[in-house]
Amino acid sequence: MPHNGQLTSQKRFSQIGFSRLIRLEWLERTANLALAGNDESSIYDALQRLLDNKLYGGKNVKGGSREKTIAILRKVWVRPPIHLICLRDDGLEILSHIPREEHVIIHWGMTMAAYPFWSAVAMHIGRQLRLQGTTSVGQVQRRISEQYGERGAVSLAVQKIFLSLADWGLLSRTANRGIYVPGLSFAINDIRVIAWLVEAFLHVHQGGPLMLDTILNSPSLFPFLINPVSAGQLVKASGRLDAFSVGIGQDFLVIGKAN
Repeated sequence: MPHNGQLTSQKRFSQIGFSRLIRLEWLERTANLALAGNDESSIYDALQRLLDNKLYGGKNVKGGSREKTIAILRKVWVRPPIHLICLRDDGLEILSHIPREEHVIIHWGMTMAAYPFWSAVAMHIGRQLRLQGTTSVGQVQRRISEQYGERGAVSLAVQKIFLSLADWGLLSRTANRGIYVPGLSFAINDIRVIAWLVEAFLHVHQGGPLMLDTILNSPSLFPFLINPVSAGQLVKASGRLDAFSVGIGQDFLVIGKAN
């Protein structure tokens, strides 16, 4: 019989959570507030001001769009699940050292880790882009509904993720409603960034183990061209990754006990 920790983990992987358009500038602002050392209350107030007149429903409107949006922003960069705190801290530190145009990589990784549903949607988007060069909101909604159930909330959340990815510049709309093509792509050569992104990916898959090639070539990382690296390089660059081999060219990675 699963213990409480397992039940909590299972629940996290069956939840949607990400149900609003999240603009990249809002994530950037939230991360900057955290980097500046603001406490949770100050960050909450700053986000209320940021979203004032942009979204309906402030702190006095229970369940309002603004409150739900702030909840997502805070879960990513302010109060992530406890097992993601080290990942969050390292992500903030990386943000302070890489060019602004590359920040989307870190926002992607932290959003993916905090919201496994995001990663599931990205996986289907990436698969469609590889197969046909385009991706359809309707097709992804159908695939995700097979995993999460035929619920209106599922279809709405998929739509919001598409809109978010378009805002981030990672998908581009076409003349056909609900059809998107790839947007910006980013080459990732910094070993520390790669190791951090690999750790974020492993958190989506409950810590691994996963084959290195599976991670680096995952459709759920479709906007990124990751420089080939070895498992040993990743372990050396991260204090929380462990690796083992089961054959030639079959290197596996797992989040180690240090996390």
